[in-house]
Amino acid sequence: MLKKMTIAAVISAATLLAATSAGMAQTKLKWAHVYETSEPFHTASVWAAQEIGKRTNGRYQIDVYPASQLGKEADINQGLSLGSVDIIISGSSFAAKSFPPIGVTYYPYTFRDADHLLAYTKSDIFKELAKGYEDKSGHHIVAVTYYGVRQTSSNKPIKTCADMKGLKMRVPDVPAYLAMPRACGANTAPIAFAEVYLALQNGTVEAQENPLTTIEAKKFYEVQKHIVLTGHIVDHLNTVIAGALWKKLSDEDKKIFTDVAQEAAAKATGEIKQNEAKLVAFFKEKGLTVTEVDKNEFRDTVLKNVAFETFGYRKADWEKIQAVK
Repeated sequence: MLKKMTIAAVISAATLLAATSAGMAQTKLKWAHVYETSEPFHTASVWAAQEIGKRTNGRYQIDVYPASQLGKEADINQGLSLGSVDIIISGSSFAAKSFPPIGVTYYPYTFRDADHLLAYTKSDIFKELAKGYEDKSGHHIVAVTYYGVRQTSSNKPIKTCADMKGLKMRVPDVPAYLAMPRACGANTAPIAFAEVYLALQNGTVEAQENPLTTIEAKKFYEVQKHIVLTGHIVDHLNTVIAGALWKKLSDEDKKIFTDVAQEAAAKATGEIKQNEAKLVAFFKEKGLTVTEVDKNEFRDTVLKNVAFETFGYRKADWEKIQAVK
């Protein structure tokens, strides 16, 4: 009888310990972004959240909140410091609000193409800028995803930079995005991303700029007549982990989070490249006019009229990026 009681007590204690350990071990985290559930940025984020759970034996449960559910892009960036989010996907233009030099990648015509951007993410200059951001903000960039080449959509035909003079154009409220439109004389409006479709539909603005994949995903082509291949910014997103979380992670977990985030970024990048290649034909089928422009003319106008110092960028950083192979 005593032996049975002892065995039962041991089993009970072991069960309680296991339950307590499991309860203590699982950490719930919030991963936020502003993109649609159909976009690769979301599907890759969901995959990453599940994969981190698997590789840590369920010690982390990560819930992904898409489509601005936890706030606009500025909000989720602030959320990293406020503790309302733990991981976000967001552009360096928002990181530049903490550390302006990292925003130099959004200066128009910085990158030649997607491969140049991806080479930059493996370079010393990227490591230097990412460290500068972390030193200022406390938050850690673990991966970079190709977002696409930003093009212009409009209800007016555009063939040259001068054709944009007086154009009512939605541009994100980020200095670097304003550089090309303002250099060409457009009247810019900082409308929130979630409100762009309605603004185009009701004529509040006549034009906007985004990668072709975003123009398709957000259905801007339904309320625009022209796609203008200005190719002014080769855009990207950072996967950023809140400093408070990063400091708590063990070295082993830091590696898991980093590896998974980079694998997810590679998945999304591959999808974006494939999708982007198909979209010119898609927009033509939808009845839009697709116009090629002389990018050198646009580039020369920007370089002539918009100084790096205007944004707090360092020209030396831009020159180092130009040299990346």
